[in-house]
Amino acid sequence: MGKFLSVTAMLQHNLLTCNRTPLLLTAILLSGILTGFLYARYYYLKKSKKEYGSLLEKLDRALGGMPSETFYDESMDSAITERLNQLLQVFQMNQKKANSERDTVKALISDISHQVRTPITNIMLYTGLLAEKDLNKETRLLTDKIQKQADKLDFFIKELVKSSYTEQEMITLHPEMISLEEVIHSACQITETAAMKKQITLLTETTDTLCYADKKWSAEALANLLENAIKYSPAGSSITVTPIIYESFLCIRVKDNGIGIPEEELGLVFERFYRSKEARKEPGFGIGLYLVREILSRQGGYAKITSSPQKGTTAEIYFSRYPLPSCPSAAIHGQFS
Repeated sequence: MGKFLSVTAMLQHNLLTCNRTPLLLTAILLSGILTGFLYARYYYLKKSKKEYGSLLEKLDRALGGMPSETFYDESMDSAITERLNQLLQVFQMNQKKANSERDTVKALISDISHQVRTPITNIMLYTGLLAEKDLNKETRLLTDKIQKQADKLDFFIKELVKSSYTEQEMITLHPEMISLEEVIHSACQITETAAMKKQITLLTETTDTLCYADKKWSAEALANLLENAIKYSPAGSSITVTPIIYESFLCIRVKDNGIGIPEEELGLVFERFYRSKEARKEPGFGIGLYLVREILSRQGGYAKITSSPQKGTTAEIYFSRYPLPSCPSAAIHGQFS
């Protein structure tokens, strides 16, 4: 009996061993497949990362205007490099052509402006001289009409030229250490005639402080602020132009007693072609303040304007006191009007 039980136990053990063998083989096979899959995935990801890194490097070089070295073989990397270099060449040719066309337009606008404004200036001068003579009523009426139309034409020519500055990127600044007094004097000369016509007094203060700015364009920016102040101020009033010295900046403050600007429009008036509701009663294109912002920001300065309806407007433009290593593309601070 005992011998029979021993044989039975042996048979059961052999059966269990036989049943486990396929399971073990299956487990080993699955483990091998999984390991191979993981290794293949790791190799693929590593290779892809390397290829993507190479592609990004080539794109960076193309964005920087530098061609990449091309290996002429049948690989995808070589094909992509060749296409990028071709694209870069096309872009550089188009850029060169655009620069040439812009220079041509710039010269054309300058020439047209000179050719058109010269006869307009002469008309204004001659009608002014004629108005000083003893004229009969009808002749004086006609003279006044000619004068007004000439003034209007001169104004629109100036506005169109300003618009072309922004459209054709014609604002080229050359900042240097200049006298703030020269900027104020030049701007007042530009706007003197407009102020005299409305019997507006420009009250200025002197200063011998130097600032880092482009003399011509900085005077243009200040003149735009003065033109706005004159345009929207009542006849016979006064406008103050005050230089203010800070540690790192120099400020020119223009304060008027004009119609002012509503609070909800303060953040919009430096946008190109924007005109407030009250401003639309006067002629203009909405270019002046946009040009002020562009001129100041391109030489490391900024503009600030505060205003209240019927309480006047205070405009401030800031210039750096010292040369800057680089000027920000846009430096706008404070409230705008």
